Amino acid sequence: MNKHNRGRHTLITLVVALPLGLPAVAQQANPAATEELVLEVTAPRLTRDLYETPAAVSVINAPDIREGQQRLQLDESLSTVPGLFFQNRYNFAQNLRVSTRGFGARSPFGIRGIRIQVDGIPYTLPDGQSQIDSIDLESAQRIEVIRGPASVQYGNAAGGVIDITTARGDELPEGGRVRLDGGSDDYRKATVQGSGVSGDTSAVGTLSWLNVNGHREQSEAEKGVFNGRLSHKLGEGRRVTATFNALYNPESEDPGGLTAAQVAEDRNQATFLAKRLDSGQSVEQQTLGLQYQDSEALPGTLTVNTFYNRRDFAQQLPFPGASRIAFDRNFYGISSQYKQVSELAGMPLTWVTGVDLHRQEDDRRRYQVSFDGDITGQTQDETQNATNLAVFGQGDLALTDRWNLSLGTRWDQLRLSIDDDFLSNGDDSGSRTFREVSGVVGLSYKIAPMHQVYANVGTAFESPTFTEFANPNGGNGFNPDIEPQQALNRELGMRGLIGEGLAYDIALFSIRVDDEILPFNVGDQTFYENAGETRRQGLELGIDWDISYAWRVTSALTLADYELRDFTDEQGNNANGNEIPGLPSTLWVNELKWQGAGGRFAALESQYIGEFYAENSNQTEVSDVWLLGVRVGDRFLISDQSFSLYAG
Repeated sequence: MNKHNRGRHTLITLVVALPLGLPAVAQQANPAATEELVLEVTAPRLTRDLYETPAAVSVINAPDIREGQQRLQLDESLSTVPGLFFQNRYNFAQNLRVSTRGFGARSPFGIRGIRIQVDGIPYTLPDGQSQIDSIDLESAQRIEVIRGPASVQYGNAAGGVIDITTARGDELPEGGRVRLDGGSDDYRKATVQGSGVSGDTSAVGTLSWLNVNGHREQSEAEKGVFNGRLSHKLGEGRRVTATFNALYNPESEDPGGLTAAQVAEDRNQATFLAKRLDSGQSVEQQTLGLQYQDSEALPGTLTVNTFYNRRDFAQQLPFPGASRIAFDRNFYGISSQYKQVSELAGMPLTWVTGVDLHRQEDDRRRYQVSFDGDITGQTQDETQNATNLAVFGQGDLALTDRWNLSLGTRWDQLRLSIDDDFLSNGDDSGSRTFREVSGVVGLSYKIAPMHQVYANVGTAFESPTFTEFANPNGGNGFNPDIEPQQALNRELGMRGLIGEGLAYDIALFSIRVDDEILPFNVGDQTFYENAGETRRQGLELGIDWDISYAWRVTSALTLADYELRDFTDEQGNNANGNEIPGLPSTLWVNELKWQGAGGRFAALESQYIGEFYAENSNQTEVSDVWLLGVRVGDRFLISDQSFSLYAG
């Protein structure tokens, strides 16, 4: 058995935050403990008290998102959420990979199987792929993570939901703020933010610019992100909010993947071809969203979200051949939902129903590249369209003061089509339509006001992407045999608050996935098929303990078993009983934090990532690793201005 050691990466960061006419804001004592008592969960379509939510849900608020963090990637804020596993943390060309309970692990880059949304705008395409390079964590006010079957209300996302809310102008102190970051690997980041309120109108805008040379050769990145929100209160119970986000990413280099021998020689090197071809990507993206909320016109609350996204993308992969990719994307849609509180048989019933309609249009090209980096021809010119229409409904019935029953269902129609304009190698035009019904039933019991047990069962689906539809039988068009994979999720959990400072969250899960979509090779080409069954089961434990006014301990432990069943690998070998590659059986994250008066803090974080296998045959084992991090910071006043300084 081969073993491969992962690299250790040390990043030193120094930041100075300077206000622009911003009044000093006094620090609240122990904000995490205070918010816990009134915490509500909004991401599962229905707003609930945390201890009435029959689902594995984690909530991260602004102090934990921003304080002492670079705010480059979601892993910084979500590292202490049980069950989440992150890879590609510092490769901006491949972007962050996220998996939860095994979903998302097969993605060669980016995110699959997890729904991402920001301010009600989906960052997940109809075919299930997510793009997160434009997410602005400088503006993030709150992040909710749903793991398991409660996510079925969002459709093509079997693993979970990450729901991000950015601040409105009336949720921030009026004025301006400047933040300057610098660190190792020539890391430089500047952020400017301004917010204000005028009558019933509030506005906030955040602009950040990042430059970093990267820890490896050929890993330089340059990126600018703007995020703005304009909100106007139309009257009592009515509000309209506009959101605009723009990404300008002229360069994100890709150093390529190394063999075990290359890592042993020099783990910081790039591959020869990555340097020769100058592999990397460039992106420009603009997103506009509009939300209308009305709780006065009808007995309940009506919410309507519309959005439009334009993305221009170009990439050179780190090898010759058909390796230069470009596409222009239009992604737009509308979602509406109506929520009301009523009664059923004398019992309180809170219910929501709604419709989602989203469409994706990609104009894709691919080019042949020589060993010297010259374009020698075109291999692809096609339009890919995906349309998703969905109807959903969910209800929470309070059976007693302690028992709560939750039921939800969703119907999806997903149509994917290709119009091929490059006919010299045959016509690959075609279409597939899938109709799927998902459902969840959950039951929760309040042992005490701050202690709850819950159980739920749900079904979910994950469709093939356009890439996975390639026909392996030599014919053109879509593979007629590949189908969405189907998941049956079962979950049992318990959460509570002991005393005033110790919050715990425990979840046991068992998942069976049928028709798992997995890759196989024909010559030097990769295709996909429904190749059997997988079983995932495990334990997730989260602890947040305010030991005293100044000291806080956070811990997240995941113990899991991910197993292939009834499965034959790419070489035709029986892999039944093998572990699913790319998924460690143990994840353990701990943080000890000291919070002093006036904003002074220090934090020590440790992460343990257990060993896992690199392929279905389980021949190559990636060794386990411990990661350690330290952050310290202080805030001080000069006149009526507040300044912050941190390093880590």
